[in-house]
Amino acid sequence: MVKSDEFWMQKAIKAANQARDFDEIPIGACLIDKNGELLAVAGNLTITNSDPTAHAEILVLREAAAKIGNYRLTDSIIYTTIEPCAMCAGALVNARVKRLVFGAHDERFGAVESVFRICDTSSLNHQIEITSGVLAEDCKKMLQDFFRYRRLIKKAI
Repeated sequence: MVKSDEFWMQKAIKAANQARDFDEIPIGACLIDKNGELLAVAGNLTITNSDPTAHAEILVLREAAAKIGNYRLTDSIIYTTIEPCAMCAGALVNARVKRLVFGAHDERFGAVESVFRICDTSSLNHQIEITSGVLAEDCKKMLQDFFRYRRLIKKAI
């Protein structure tokens, strides 16, 4: 049985919520193979790992590549709660991901549709199919609530 984009986005949202529980920015991602099998799921760990590259998308690419023994993740689909940044979008192209599904747009840093268009630029050696807006309101609200809470805490100090 083929699972829907919404099903997989819920997995990414769950990972984002787990990241939030560790005081990380709540962004989550998961990656499935061509058969619809889950290869990896992760939330942001930049603060926990003191690693500016530990974005959810990078973490799932690393885990999936290690699992299959190849950096090329052809025919895979990645689901992420927010539009990837330039670093993550570039990594998706380098990994030859077939399709990207994301929830909320990132008007400040989004490198897929908002600020840049890295994933479907014809001048690069690989283009990625893009589906945006899947459970966008849920993804957007999760981030807004997180940052609203952080601002309240900061004011209280």
